[in-house]
Amino acid sequence: MNRRHFILSSSAAALTAAGIPGAFAAPAPVTLPADHVAAMRRRKRRIVVMHDVYWVMRNYGKMHPDVNAPFGPFRSAAFSYVDEPGTQIDALWWDIGGSPVGSVYPSDVSQPALAPQVKRWADQGVDWVKELVNETRRRKLEAFWNHRISEVDMLPEGGHAKQPHPLKVEHPDWVLPATWWPHGMWNLASPGLREFKIRVLREIATRYDLDGIQIDFARHIPCLPVDRQWELRGVVNEFMLMVRLFLLEVAQRRGRPFLLAARVPQTLAGCRADGFDVQTWAEQRLVDILTLGSRTMDVDVEGLRAAVGAGVQLQPCFDDHHTTDGYRYAPIEFLRGVFANHFRRGANNVVTFNWAMGTPAVAKMVGGEIAPLSHQLAFREIGDPRTMAGKDKIFAVERRGGYPWADGFFNRNDTAPLPAKFSSDQLTHRFGLRVSDENRGAVRPSVRCILFNAGEGDAFEFHVNGRRIELSIRDPEWKDAQIFSPKPQRTSGGDGKYKVDPKQRLLRIEGTVPADVWSAGRNEIKIRLAENAARAAESYPQIEKVEGLLTFPRG
Repeated sequence: MNRRHFILSSSAAALTAAGIPGAFAAPAPVTLPADHVAAMRRRKRRIVVMHDVYWVMRNYGKMHPDVNAPFGPFRSAAFSYVDEPGTQIDALWWDIGGSPVGSVYPSDVSQPALAPQVKRWADQGVDWVKELVNETRRRKLEAFWNHRISEVDMLPEGGHAKQPHPLKVEHPDWVLPATWWPHGMWNLASPGLREFKIRVLREIATRYDLDGIQIDFARHIPCLPVDRQWELRGVVNEFMLMVRLFLLEVAQRRGRPFLLAARVPQTLAGCRADGFDVQTWAEQRLVDILTLGSRTMDVDVEGLRAAVGAGVQLQPCFDDHHTTDGYRYAPIEFLRGVFANHFRRGANNVVTFNWAMGTPAVAKMVGGEIAPLSHQLAFREIGDPRTMAGKDKIFAVERRGGYPWADGFFNRNDTAPLPAKFSSDQLTHRFGLRVSDENRGAVRPSVRCILFNAGEGDAFEFHVNGRRIELSIRDPEWKDAQIFSPKPQRTSGGDGKYKVDPKQRLLRIEGTVPADVWSAGRNEIKIRLAENAARAAESYPQIEKVEGLLTFPRG
């Protein structure tokens, strides 16, 4: 019996003997070859771009009704920002479909139907995935495949399928009910599904010249039965072991390491809630890299580092399509604040997801996301704390919600503290504001609060780290197109176009922070409603945003 079969059989026996589906007991940590360990020590990244090009390809095909879209312009567009001088992009992790109805490349394992444009290119002798991977390697950039563990049922030509994926019909035990998706999600607790996914991943690993594979649990949850995720964590552990072992086999045959990453929630508690036992993954050497979060700016790098140790690289992710609520397409100062905080908290590098591939003109040409030029500038700055040092930044407290496509913790930001409403029982709110920079040479470090439903007679007190801050600005005419109160919050995503309501009345209050009060790391912000006369519950103000602003001298 070879080593792979011994470990899998031993762990399966342990599961059976324990009588607990979630139990996991590998006989010993996986032994990683010396060249694998050396490759991880050498590998230094700044920015990893998770490049979601499948839907761009579909849009590009729709722009050519004759299904004759030339591949050359699409290939050039996909590398537009990557090829710009000064970019800090070191890695392209290709996010090209998880489990749509059909295959995104000519496959012997998945369903045979191809997206129309993929089929047209294949008929012309163009394997678009191979071309993108090879072009990545030609640029001496890292090439990964990002595998969405539980994708929704998408038609090859685009749009949501009215009927479930054929494999869901054929294997109902492979499916979990989901409150937000009628066809259900893939169920990793099913041995048959795990084995099928291994066949899919093995085909990808042996077909394309990749540096690694990422198992993307962000798309979507649940991938384990709801309310039993932690109990069933062992089946995910075993799946990660299966992936690790076959990738080591592939690496041995080709003579080059094959790395393994996983995208997991941004806190250890969130990982536990969704059934991802990252501490065991680290102890058993089942993973090299963890991508943390997706649409959050508050990533607990320190907590996850304590859980997994220094041997696993940690890279926080920021999705600027399904962005944290209230900050879609925010200015460069905000992006600097987000990514500078990640590095301050100990990240090895950072990840962008759902960002523009090029300028609006380039994106329009192929049907890509048309985003502001802050992305172009950010790709030259956010991968290195040194290129963000001494530059203006905005730091913000996280906002809840905006992501209904999950039954669990991942992506939802349900634990975020904002919005926060005052009441007769709660006239004071406290927030932790993460700040990357010391107040050295800043012209005007300040804190800002945006409130809804604040009246002329409402007085507010600000405290930063226990010190009273004098408020220098009170602007009752403030507008913010991404705050919708009193209407319900909008779902994240869409085209990113927000219109300001001319009738909107928000209150902006702001105060300067003394140099000896502003502190790098976590700052406590206390906001108190000083006027506390009796009033109806619905008339109390609501805190929408809390921000710290750092402005440096010009020139």
